[in-house]
Amino acid sequence: MAMGTKMMMAFRMMSISPGMPSSSPPTQSPAPTSLPLRTIPGSYGWPLLGPISDRLDYFWFQGPDTFFKKRIDKYKSTVFRTNVPPTFPFFTGVNPNVVAVLDTKSFAYLFDMDIVEKKNILVGEFMPSVKFTGNIRTCAYLDTSEPQHTQLKNFAMDILKRSSKVWLSELVASLDTMWDTIDTDVSQKGSGSYLVPLQQALFKFLVKSLTGADPSKSPEIAEGGYVMLDKWLALQLLPTIKIGILQPLEEIFLHSFAYPFFLVSGDYNKLYQFIINEAKELIRYAETEFGLNQEETVHNLLFILGFNAFGGFSIFLPGLISRIVSDTALQEKLRDEVRQNSGPSLSFESVMKMPLVQSVVYETLRLSPPVPLQFARARKDFQLSSHDSVFDIKKGELLCGYQPLVMRDPVVFDDPESFKADRFTGEEGTELLSYLYWSNGPQTGSPSESNKQCAAKDYVTLTGSMMVAYLFKRYDSITGDSASITAVEKAVK
Repeated sequence: MAMGTKMMMAFRMMSISPGMPSSSPPTQSPAPTSLPLRTIPGSYGWPLLGPISDRLDYFWFQGPDTFFKKRIDKYKSTVFRTNVPPTFPFFTGVNPNVVAVLDTKSFAYLFDMDIVEKKNILVGEFMPSVKFTGNIRTCAYLDTSEPQHTQLKNFAMDILKRSSKVWLSELVASLDTMWDTIDTDVSQKGSGSYLVPLQQALFKFLVKSLTGADPSKSPEIAEGGYVMLDKWLALQLLPTIKIGILQPLEEIFLHSFAYPFFLVSGDYNKLYQFIINEAKELIRYAETEFGLNQEETVHNLLFILGFNAFGGFSIFLPGLISRIVSDTALQEKLRDEVRQNSGPSLSFESVMKMPLVQSVVYETLRLSPPVPLQFARARKDFQLSSHDSVFDIKKGELLCGYQPLVMRDPVVFDDPESFKADRFTGEEGTELLSYLYWSNGPQTGSPSESNKQCAAKDYVTLTGSMMVAYLFKRYDSITGDSASITAVEKAVK
């Protein structure tokens, strides 16, 4: 059976396999209830002073988790008004005022495209300069009401469908190279960092799978392409994320202004030219099948590759590895499941028979979602429900959900702060997937041109499951921490 056919069969099987629901509910907000109507608590404070105070709490004195938790306690509500940076002094065109939605019920409204819009709010009110994306707004910044969104979202989904022909083989080849490198480092040095080898493997795997281009055709891209993407991503996101370096230096140099594109323009242009040279077939296909010109195609490809795929996996997979290598009891259970179901070699079909492997992937995404903040702007006036109240939302108000906290909603998740490897197994676990939001929608949702759910949602979870299964085909045990591997015991062939 052709590899591409196998992968598509695997995705069809996901609707009936353990840990996956048999149907996908619409990504719409909850139905109106008889809960009491309440005025949204909280405030934005004095002009300038309120946003600055909240910014210092968010980045410096409290950090995002405590920032939102303290306000939930203060207002006795998971829905409240506050400010989310970036803000003054050099973000004068950015309004930091948001309505925070921090439980699974209110959070669901962020994905109902009948009542909210997503234009230019991927990372909130602040939007990096379009110079970072060739002076065009890529699909991620378009609202579903904009005609080009349909065109570009369908193109993105089609890229993924085409990539299924090589996804498995390229993934395994890159994992082989990555873990060979780590094995050598552990043998020679006593430990080996997996962060750089992982990014190198991801870059090669994703470029070949998504664009059809081979990085080895350009030594400079093959050697340093992943670093180019890291820098390109960092300069766009630094104003919005807590790094944790020495304060007040972080506030002064990272959160006070937007970084200019010229700092990474040389690297970005090299990546752009590489795609032009090596992905000619895909560029022609985009023009003939989707009516996209070369500029639209290449800049959207680079965004999908660098921001969505490489950036997302670079956050998600290290967290997944760290969870596994630090828990020997979990390793035994995973190893047994993988060995019992994998057969002589890994396949997508065999991974779908591993409910614990899948559950570990889902639980990692629950506790450590790759994108912590989700935003949506009210398309019209509407009423929003939390678990205990109803609130009036006005057209134009910006809603903000802090996903790591939403995914610890005690109303939905038992012992929500704990990592429970088997949380998403069995019938009850299957039902919980409707509340697992990590991809701009629930795990039970389906990406389409009419919503903003990640086009690669199922590819991400399947790839994470493949990595876990790969580890326990290769090793009997593996020891390490959040950055390094310190010991491995290879499986007996």
